[in-house]
Amino acid sequence: MIYDIAIIGAGASGLMFASKHNNKNVILIDSNAKIGEKIKVSGGAKCNITNEYVSVDNYLGNQEFIGNILDKFDKTQLLKFLNKNGVNPKINAKIVKGTYFCNSSQDVISMFSKLISKVKLCLNTTVSKVQHDGHFILQSSKGTIEAKKLVVASGGLSFPKLGASCIAYDIAKEFGHTVHTLNPALVGFTVQKDQFWFKNLSGLSFDLEIKVENKKFEGGFLFAHKGCSGPVILNASLYWKKGKMSIDFLPHKKMSQLIKSNKLISSAIPLPKRFMIEFLQSIQLMDKPISKLNEAEQKSLSTLKNYEFCPAGNFGYSKAEVTKGGVDCDEIDMDTLESKKQKNLYFLGEALDVTGELGGYNFQWAFSSAVVCAKNIDI
Repeated sequence: MIYDIAIIGAGASGLMFASKHNNKNVILIDSNAKIGEKIKVSGGAKCNITNEYVSVDNYLGNQEFIGNILDKFDKTQLLKFLNKNGVNPKINAKIVKGTYFCNSSQDVISMFSKLISKVKLCLNTTVSKVQHDGHFILQSSKGTIEAKKLVVASGGLSFPKLGASCIAYDIAKEFGHTVHTLNPALVGFTVQKDQFWFKNLSGLSFDLEIKVENKKFEGGFLFAHKGCSGPVILNASLYWKKGKMSIDFLPHKKMSQLIKSNKLISSAIPLPKRFMIEFLQSIQLMDKPISKLNEAEQKSLSTLKNYEFCPAGNFGYSKAEVTKGGVDCDEIDMDTLESKKQKNLYFLGEALDVTGELGGYNFQWAFSSAVVCAKNIDI
C-alpha cells in the first residue's frame, strides 16, 4: 500500500497535522509506544501550551518566516481549537509571564487520540532511511513504508530517553537541505572555576535579572550542583553563544540606598544570607558593617548589580527542553512548509531552525506550523 501521507513524529506538530487529515490513508510513525510522550512530561505534566504574549520577538530564527506562520494560526486560534475540543488552558504566570497551562498534559493527548481515530498508527517504530523514487520509501524497524507525501515532525535531539533522534536532520541532508548547527537550548549552564561557589548554594533559588546578547530576562534563578538553572538561565541559554553574560542580583534596587545601613553586609543586602556569605567570599570581602566600606570595597560589592560570568557549557540534551538550530528556513516555503529542494516533502516544528523561549512558545510554533502545512496539503 502507498499511503497518501506519512508523518514521522507523534509529538505536538505531528499530532496536530494528523488531526487535520484524519484519514485511513494517512500513517503516523513514532519510536515511542504511545503518542505524545514529550507532551506528557511538558510543563510538569501540565503542558505549557502557549502564551498570552506570543510574538516573533520570543523566537530565535528567521523573523519573516516565523511571523508569517504565527499570523496564520495564532494563540487565539489555538485556544479556540483547544476549547472546542474540551481542553481549557488557564494562565499561570508563576514561572513565566503569560504562560497557559492545561489541567493535565494527558488532556491534550486524549484530545488528539480522538481527533486522529482514523489515522494508521505505527508506534514503536524507528525510521532509518528515506528515499524518493516517484514517491517516498521509508526504511523502518517494521519494514518498508511508502507514501506520496512525507511530513517530518520528529522534533529535535532533546529528551533522548523519550526517543529523540536525528532522523529529521538526516532526512533533510539526504534531500540537499542545509542544517544549521544543533545545540541544546532552554538548558542549565555549567560554570568555570571562578563560579564554583555557585555549587555550594545548590538548591537555592530567587528572582534576578540576566542580560545576554541583546536580550534581558527577569525571573527565577536556581543554583545547581553543576552550575545554574531556572527560568532566566533557560531563556538565556537560547541566545548565549560564547562570552559573558551579566546578572543583576538586585533588580529594581539601588546600591546607593543599601549602603547607608549600619548592619553587616550580609544582613543589609535583601538577599538570602547563605548567598551573601558565599558571594562575599568570592569577591574576598569581609562581612562587616556596610556603612564602613571604603570606595574600593563599595565598588567590589556593586558587582551584585552587574555580575559578569562566562558559562563553561551546558547540561546537555538530556536536560534540555529543546534543540536550537535545524533545517534552514530559507529552503522551506513559508506558506506551505514544503521543501524547496524536494516536492511533497515537509518539515514542521522543532525540526526547523526556529526555537522559542520558555513559556509555551515552542508548543505554539509546533501547532502553528502544523496547521499552516495541513491547510495546504490536498489528498
